[in-house]
Amino acid sequence: MPSHTLTDLSGQPPGGGPDGARGRPARRSGPIDPRLLRYARGTRRFLVASIAFGTLTALLVVAQAWLLATVISGCFIRHQSLTHLRVPVAVLLGVILARAGLGWVTERTADRASSSAKSDLRTALVERVADLGPAGLDREDPGTLIVLATSGIDALDGYFARYLPQLFLAVIVPVTVLLVVVGIDWISALIIVVTVPLIPLFMALVGASARDRMDRQATMLRRLAGHFLDVVAGLPTLKIFGRAKAQAATIREITHRYREATMATLRVAFLSSLILELLATISVALVAVAVGLRLLGGHVSLTTALFVLILAPEAYLPLRLLGASYHASAEGMKAAEDVFAVLEQPTAPRGALADVPDPSAVGVHIDGLEVTYPGRHLPALRQLTAHVEPGEVIAVAGPSGCGKSTLLGALLGFVPVHQGRISVGGFDLADLDPDAWRAQVAWVPQRPHLFARSIAENIRLGRPGATDADVDAAVLAAGLDGVVARLPDGLRTVLGEGGVGLSTGERQRVALARAFVRDAPLLLLDEPTANLDGETEAVVLTAIRRLVVGRTVIMAAHRPSLLALADRVVSLAPALVAT
Repeated sequence: MPSHTLTDLSGQPPGGGPDGARGRPARRSGPIDPRLLRYARGTRRFLVASIAFGTLTALLVVAQAWLLATVISGCFIRHQSLTHLRVPVAVLLGVILARAGLGWVTERTADRASSSAKSDLRTALVERVADLGPAGLDREDPGTLIVLATSGIDALDGYFARYLPQLFLAVIVPVTVLLVVVGIDWISALIIVVTVPLIPLFMALVGASARDRMDRQATMLRRLAGHFLDVVAGLPTLKIFGRAKAQAATIREITHRYREATMATLRVAFLSSLILELLATISVALVAVAVGLRLLGGHVSLTTALFVLILAPEAYLPLRLLGASYHASAEGMKAAEDVFAVLEQPTAPRGALADVPDPSAVGVHIDGLEVTYPGRHLPALRQLTAHVEPGEVIAVAGPSGCGKSTLLGALLGFVPVHQGRISVGGFDLADLDPDAWRAQVAWVPQRPHLFARSIAENIRLGRPGATDADVDAAVLAAGLDGVVARLPDGLRTVLGEGGVGLSTGERQRVALARAFVRDAPLLLLDEPTANLDGETEAVVLTAIRRLVVGRTVIMAAHRPSLLALADRVVSLAPALVAT
């Protein structure tokens, strides 16, 4: 059973944690982030292939320049016909075709590496989100995670398809060209040695500004995504209170800022390309002037001069293209850094004991429990002691913010315990395997989430292997049969995301049906009758009375009608005193 089963069962994490976006550390890596090699294994094979392709490209560049110089000098100096030059011409055409084919193979390899890396990163991101649980992500902006998992990771295409191959070419080709030129014309080699470093120097200076602008652009996109997600989720409420137009104006303003940030980034990209082109042109011109003067003085042959002039631009071209491809990869690498920030969040230690005692037979004991959320100085739950006997129904009561949802989160294993312990049958909850423990628990939250699936599929989230008969029995026990009978396709009726198509009380009954079909010995209820009218509350209470029979139950409650179902009440106050 996956570790996020209970999240799926309820459709939302237990509350109680602090809100707000989590600050990400400004961590910068080199051109090749080692974390990418760790989380995307296909990247390693692609790096090896890129080195091989870069070496072959450098050799083909030298061969093409030499053959072209030989053919031109043969035609115009020795006045040879193409018949006499058919061998070098044929070889030259073969080299040109080989370079074109190698470029095609490099692109295909880059596409496959990009697809593999994106798949690996998405899988790792989803698995880490599931491992972190609600407590580890309640400071994450949902819009940020959506952007990261979709368009953010997709932006890595530019990194793999253009930047990484060009990075190796920018190292291998200039070095190869320099080694060849230094053996035939040391003066031209000296000019290349002096001028080539200017391109990466200016590239770094311009890249720093472009990186800052790209960071602002990515921040604006995350802010826009998060705000838009919040507005869409609360659109009915905004419409009721006449605030929809105001939020539309806010989204329009954020969109305008994002557009300005994007255009500013593009301006820097175009200007940087112009600077690199200018530097490369001036550098090649210096080589051409020096070679031309020595050619006129008879110090070099025409073949050698042509060879150097044809080869010199190839030393600068990979660096120019690298500067242009950097901008195509910057957005993807910024998104990758954000993904790594999530992947590197520490997870709580997992227990290993899979033989979990039955809570309905041994009960649950809470001794001196204290919970403090990260970034908070005061504990959300302090020194709580309570003993739940087997088969007992316990109600946890108190004002909002006293720690009721935090207690349920700790019982689910989603909220880390700082002091005290929760034990089941003498075993510390921290020592139990989380999957095995959660298999013993059913959880009904205050606001269950329903997915854009059929009602039957939403109920089966409680137990995916449930038969049709099990689902029908759960529907009847939860008092949902009348609702299903009115729907056009019954249990096969497809709901909208969030349960659109059902009322609040009907959604609550679907959550109860999940708990019925799960049939777990320990039941956790988080104010399941909140926000319900009197008539709907009576129906839900009838279903809860059936559900608690034969189970150990811990429920957060504040309504008298729900407290009446409890055998005992544990009262929490801001001072957190248990009675």
